[in-house]
Amino acid sequence: MTEDNRLTSVPAQTVRDASSQMLQKQFYAIFTTPTNGLEPVFANMDAHLEFQVGLEKQGIMFAAGPLWSDDEQSWQGEGMVIVRAASAAAARAIAEQDPMHKAGARRFRIRPWMVNEGSMTVRINFSSQTFDVN
Repeated sequence: MTEDNRLTSVPAQTVRDASSQMLQKQFYAIFTTPTNGLEPVFANMDAHLEFQVGLEKQGIMFAAGPLWSDDEQSWQGEGMVIVRAASAAAARAIAEQDPMHKAGARRFRIRPWMVNEGSMTVRINFSSQTFDVN
């Protein structure tokens, strides 16, 4: 507890115990930000996207994409990648291989993320060979 008696942190196991009936699937969120403007980001975009698709095909990537500005009107080069990894160190090794990071166009920060709640719906229409993900 802090001086004003507000709880500001609890052990991870306390959270796991409180949510023991939920999914508790461990992922790692890689937050990536430009280091020197957008020109180096765009210079490495093709290699970065190829790397990302490779992670997807290997089953390592859960999801990824750009983070918009707060007003949703622009992109300043930030992104987030959610990966399946055995540990934070393994997630760091994955992030270090991203051509964007190897070239120094972006830096990254990793946060462990435990998924407990939520849902996903996938609808496949055979006749039109289309799908919808919600």
